[in-house]
Amino acid sequence: MPGMTPAPSPPALTAPNPPAAPTTPVTSDDGMGDMDMGDMGMMSGQLGGYVMTRDASGTSWEPDSTPMQGFAWKSGEWTGMAHGYINEVYDQQNGPRGGQEDFSESMLMIMAQHAAGPGTLTLRSMFSLDPAMGPAGYPLLLQTGETANGVTPLIDRQHPHNLFMELAGVYSQPIAAKSAVFLYLGYPGEPALGPVTFMHRFSGMDDPAAPITHHWLDSTHITFGVITTGVTDGPWKLEGSVFNGREPDQYRWGFDPLRLDSYSGRLSFNPTSDLALQVSYGYLHSPEQLTPNVSQHRLTASATYNRRVAGGNWQTTFAWGRNYDDPGNRLDGLLLESEFNLGRNTLFGRVEDVQKDDLFIAPSPLVGQVFRVSEATLGYVYDIPIAKHVAFGLGVQGTVNFVPAPIQPVYGGDPTGFMPFVRLKLR
Repeated sequence: MPGMTPAPSPPALTAPNPPAAPTTPVTSDDGMGDMDMGDMGMMSGQLGGYVMTRDASGTSWEPDSTPMQGFAWKSGEWTGMAHGYINEVYDQQNGPRGGQEDFSESMLMIMAQHAAGPGTLTLRSMFSLDPAMGPAGYPLLLQTGETANGVTPLIDRQHPHNLFMELAGVYSQPIAAKSAVFLYLGYPGEPALGPVTFMHRFSGMDDPAAPITHHWLDSTHITFGVITTGVTDGPWKLEGSVFNGREPDQYRWGFDPLRLDSYSGRLSFNPTSDLALQVSYGYLHSPEQLTPNVSQHRLTASATYNRRVAGGNWQTTFAWGRNYDDPGNRLDGLLLESEFNLGRNTLFGRVEDVQKDDLFIAPSPLVGQVFRVSEATLGYVYDIPIAKHVAFGLGVQGTVNFVPAPIQPVYGGDPTGFMPFVRLKLR
């Protein structure tokens, strides 16, 4: 969850876990710095008595030192924050399976927090106007997963996200000096599975394209029905979820049926303020609408390192995911991404390597075969403050895709992609 620099916890949570991250934010003269302590009011970590910068998407954790962008607000006894962006993108994917398209993607997250008895209640909401781009999403070479029409799968395209990405509540209660228990309910929400979702990881949030490892790492970030409970103890968190294993269908404006047919568990550890580690396992019952008889076992592990620098920040994430399709193949995916911000300038990069068996459909003779594909992306954004809480950005990213020899004729060699974009971003 991109967001903010923390403030002291509410009285009920002051004792548990003193902040490990720097209490003085890094700021710059151009107005692109983080929020200060006063902006944050009395907000605390949503799962216990730690700095709020540790919280990310759903109940996942990132390094305490991660800068969060957005703005804080206060109304009576409620405190909260808002964060979001709108990207307008020209998408050029080259080769026989590529395409050209203008599309807009967006996200708005609003969070509110209030003391409730001996604990803390946090309400989370996230919305997107992505459904306006159409159910087929946008061209993205080597991307797979979900469907645009309920009949054929999306291949070499990225699906749009739903209007309602998260409507969830979290209640946490201290049980010892450094420990707390919590309950998270979401419809939709995000279960305890995988690293921080790509659109909330500082290391990758400025890339307008989704990772091609999305369905190996964090595709469950929009799940229509989630119950998560867990315990935090200082730098440790152990949690488990029951949730709806089915990916969202092609009707992105509304709600999917609520089911609790899948489960997951995650262990998180933040040994220092600059490092976040997690391992997780999940059983996803019938995740793909077009292959309802196939369920999936997913393993993930990730490490995120964050480093504050004078006037900016540098964060890097390495993540591994393995999907066991039942029945089907065992498929691995690797991601390494990094983002360096210095004032108004942001440089980002991503390298991925993944095994896929869904790049072809019948009657192709290649249907069901496993191919290892890779991509390398480099991009840059320049931000200009245009209002107190809004920045206008000019950006561009380019990608080189690498495919094995048997499918190079289909893709036209090792094809490239190109995305210049403009954006408005809350800060």
